[in-house]
Amino acid sequence: MRLLRSTAIIGSLTLVSRILGLIRDVLIARFLGAGIVSDAFFTAFKLPNVFRRMFAEGAFNAAFVPLYARRIEEDGEAAADGFAQEAMAALLVMVAAIVILFELTMPWSLAVIGGGLDRAVDAETGLSPYFLAVVYAQITMPYLIFMSMTALFSGILNTRNHFALAAAVPIVLNIFMISALFFAGQAGFGQQNIGYLLAAAITASGVVQMGLVLWGCQKAGVKIGLKRPRITPGVKRLFILGVPGLISAGITQINLLVGHLIATTMPSAASWLTYADRLYQLPLGMIGIAMGVALLPALSRRLRAGDETGAKMSLNRALEIAAFLTLPAAFALAVIPEFLIAGLFERGAFTSGTTEQVAKALRMFAYGLPAFVLLKVLTPAFFARENTKTPMIYAGLSAVINIGLGLYLFHTIGFHGLALATSVAAWVNAICLIWILLKDNSFDPDKRLLSRLPRIVLACAAMSVGLIALAPKAAPYLSGNFLKDFIVLGLICGIGFVIYAAAAALLRAFNMNDIRDALKRRPAA
Repeated sequence: MRLLRSTAIIGSLTLVSRILGLIRDVLIARFLGAGIVSDAFFTAFKLPNVFRRMFAEGAFNAAFVPLYARRIEEDGEAAADGFAQEAMAALLVMVAAIVILFELTMPWSLAVIGGGLDRAVDAETGLSPYFLAVVYAQITMPYLIFMSMTALFSGILNTRNHFALAAAVPIVLNIFMISALFFAGQAGFGQQNIGYLLAAAITASGVVQMGLVLWGCQKAGVKIGLKRPRITPGVKRLFILGVPGLISAGITQINLLVGHLIATTMPSAASWLTYADRLYQLPLGMIGIAMGVALLPALSRRLRAGDETGAKMSLNRALEIAAFLTLPAAFALAVIPEFLIAGLFERGAFTSGTTEQVAKALRMFAYGLPAFVLLKVLTPAFFARENTKTPMIYAGLSAVINIGLGLYLFHTIGFHGLALATSVAAWVNAICLIWILLKDNSFDPDKRLLSRLPRIVLACAAMSVGLIALAPKAAPYLSGNFLKDFIVLGLICGIGFVIYAAAAALLRAFNMNDIRDALKRRPAA
């Protein structure tokens, strides 16, 4: 199972990136907490960050990888590299135009996601949350240009089975932001200046990330050079597939943007949702995104070779692996969110009251985590067949549900209703995609998948009972000391993992021989 090995490579490097991202967020929580500057910074970072997730985490690859793989199979590597150069020129012009448009219209265009921020000057700080967000956004927006190029070069590397470097480059962003926060702490910067420094670090990291993947392509023998932008048949086909792909693969981001816009109408709610989003993104990035990135080239190659049976088997195994790794994380986030948030973030400007609010949102996001991962695994089954319209249609349905339900729940149960609406919308989207794949005979759940799923759920339930019993006893040992709290969290999470692994083994929810066989390197044919 090369798929598991590829996913392990991507997932391991993504884990490093997400751990550093968690450290980054702990430091942001310490210095900014949940207030005027944090609301402004998180709103500003939403614009380039959403595009980064849509491009770099699979949406652009959804259109580019199958076409690039076909060129390699049918016309050879030289023709494929020529197509990549055409795509790069067209993409660069399009994204640069978007960035320039946003830069010139930022005081008005930011209202799309931050319209609820107060435009009046705060009496205590002398700051206007909205216009502070505008300045931060203008500094971070060029990051989109560099990340779109990074996404293209990463797609080339992934298609050629060079997964490591493409999975490692997001680490650069976290290193830059952590370094900026350490410097700001040592220099005694105020919150507003910390925001400026973080925004500059984001854009600078984009330059380095693009340079690294460009170097990786050159080392892999890919011929990359700038061409005059032209709408060739290949580029036209890329954008025909790419526009629906961006919408459908970015549905989670679209839903989160809608939630963020509504949340800005309540003070600090945007920050509460952002901290919760950061935590559930850890397993989503390690498992769902890694699986999707590895699965798309695998399915594309099998389908190009006419191996429909092999493609179905790959999808079954991807769903099985995703369930085995995702469900325990979802259960843990749902049953002990207060303990996890307190241990990670509660220090400095991040108070116990903030912990309580963030935990409400995190629990709601946890209910949807399996659906978010399912979407990352299911959409490659459509994209590999060059079908980006079907996911787009159901993504649109999901967005309508998210907006309508989110508005209703926001005004009835509170801001965490936005997170619940996002989870419900994701489940509707995932169920619809499964139904279409079954209807088209593109997915056939095998006996192994159907027998192991309920066993995995039972193992997760056993783990949850242990966590519910242990977390209250460990909570008094959380003191606000960074290192001590991480040790306490690690101990409880480690015990939970042992309980889950033991229950899974007893229930035969997973076979370790599968992992050993997948990780063995086989000689080339």
